[in-house]
Amino acid sequence: MNLELFLATKTGTPIIGQIASVMGWIMDGIYKMLDGLFGIQNIGLCIIIFSIIIYALMTPLQVKQQKFSKLSSVMQPELQKIQKKYKDKKDQASVQKMQEETQLVYQKYGVSPTGSCVQLLIQFPVLMALWQVIYKIPGYVGSVKNVFTGLVDQITSVSGYTDLIQSFITDNKMTRVQLALDNGKATSNSVIDFLYALSPSQWKDLASMDQFKGFADTINTTSAEISKMQNFCGLNIADQPLNYIKAAFEGASIALAIAALLIPILAWATQVLNYKLMPQATSSAEGAVDTMQASMKTMNTVMPLMSAVFCFTFPVGLGIYWIASAVVRSVQQWFINRHLDKMDINDLVNEN
Repeated sequence: MNLELFLATKTGTPIIGQIASVMGWIMDGIYKMLDGLFGIQNIGLCIIIFSIIIYALMTPLQVKQQKFSKLSSVMQPELQKIQKKYKDKKDQASVQKMQEETQLVYQKYGVSPTGSCVQLLIQFPVLMALWQVIYKIPGYVGSVKNVFTGLVDQITSVSGYTDLIQSFITDNKMTRVQLALDNGKATSNSVIDFLYALSPSQWKDLASMDQFKGFADTINTTSAEISKMQNFCGLNIADQPLNYIKAAFEGASIALAIAALLIPILAWATQVLNYKLMPQATSSAEGAVDTMQASMKTMNTVMPLMSAVFCFTFPVGLGIYWIASAVVRSVQQWFINRHLDKMDINDLVNEN
């Protein structure tokens, strides 16, 4: 089994792992600052502040990418004219001439044909690392991981603890939790992953297991401590919105069910807003414009809907991250749009 996929420790993927480590220090620093200055131990709030900081740091990349997009839209008539000029000429001399004229247009506006790709290549590992930190909180926030260490020592001292935990995972249909094994036994980090993913009701079930009754007090104490850290507006960020909605039909709090329902709704709404603020894509070929616009429109409709659907069965914490990041990107995009709208295209060309 691939250990790095499921451990509570940091990912070992090259580049992404190193970036995630830096982000982990930021996340852990945010948690310690909130705890030290204000006595607030709340992972959900940390996720929101963390998202704001990371996307704020990425603003220069966003500005540069969208400057390229604005210049690209101005360049399109000239590029299309060149393509039309050599449309039916397939000989080597014509192809070379078309490439030369196209390159001159790019030089005229001071941009590189691969300029946008470079910005995306830089952002991709950053966004992947950001996902790692949010998805594996205990691996990057030492203050959270330390909550589990005493309990993990007691669990791993129980004979057959790996099979007991695996049965618990299967019985409770915890499909996203898988144990990483070392010599046939679940690793300590793997057990931390399991414990972090427990909902309040699952903590009670764990404490009631005969094999763990000897340290039920430790389980309950750990549960209370981590639940306080995972509480966000009454919701446990490790639980799924769908569980709250199902529980409401069985007599549980309707208010919590409504709050849980707001997670996928807001995830959808904030991403729709973000897509609407994004500048429209342009194409370098006349015949492809309508196709590209149709594809972008479809993607902008489908992606937010997919996020909403996923949010029902993903932990609340991931939904909070999606909402927070979409809001930050929308605010960021609004300011970028205003900044670019005020720029004269000639000034932009001269700057390049």
